[in-house]
Amino acid sequence: MAETAPYSFDHLAAIEHLSKTDPRLAGLIAKAGEFKLTLRDGEPYESLLRAIVYQSIAGKAAKVIFERVRALGSDGRCPAPEELLRVPARKLRAIGLSRAKIAAVRDLATKTMEGIVPTLQDAMKMSDQELVERLDSVRGIGAWTVEMFLIFRLGRPDVLPIHDYGVQKGFALTYGKRAIPKPKDLAKFGERWRPYRTVASWYMWRAVDHAGKSARKITKKRLKITVKKRAVKKSL
Repeated sequence: MAETAPYSFDHLAAIEHLSKTDPRLAGLIAKAGEFKLTLRDGEPYESLLRAIVYQSIAGKAAKVIFERVRALGSDGRCPAPEELLRVPARKLRAIGLSRAKIAAVRDLATKTMEGIVPTLQDAMKMSDQELVERLDSVRGIGAWTVEMFLIFRLGRPDVLPIHDYGVQKGFALTYGKRAIPKPKDLAKFGERWRPYRTVASWYMWRAVDHAGKSARKITKKRLKITVKKRAVKKSL
């Protein structure tokens, strides 16, 4: 399940701020429309378990594997940490998890039970940096995974995932760059978006979506023209 956020910040103020400080971004905002962030539900453990399963594989395959992981739980939800630790490695391999991911999900379960991975209630009280430091200690979880958690589970307003290809690509499209920006350059440029870098990142993703839709429209238009030309030739 997911929910459209009642945001922890004023998203309209964020849009106004970004539009005033960045003319190029203002154009993208006008084109893409109002900011709408959908938050995932569940405890941090569940969100991070999902993130580990989805790492480095296609979305459709990851969805299938994650549903198999969920089926290991006793109540229709993700298996509790103690349940997951009781599942034999051979069974986890059989449902599609690699050896590296098995080690990662077991470490996540262990550190959840130890209190290193916080509950949602505790996570809401912690700063972004505190969560990065705490969650980065879990095997298989790096900066990008934590950033996605901060954005899509906690709805934090000022997160810039500089290693995310979608954000990098959206930046290149929006600002007319031929090359994908280096993370350090994107971080430097993104300083102007504070304290709403999450909102700016969301619009970078929308830039990629818009470019894809435009490309599909052009392809369909060219196909129609080609079909018409062939029809004219046949009639001659």
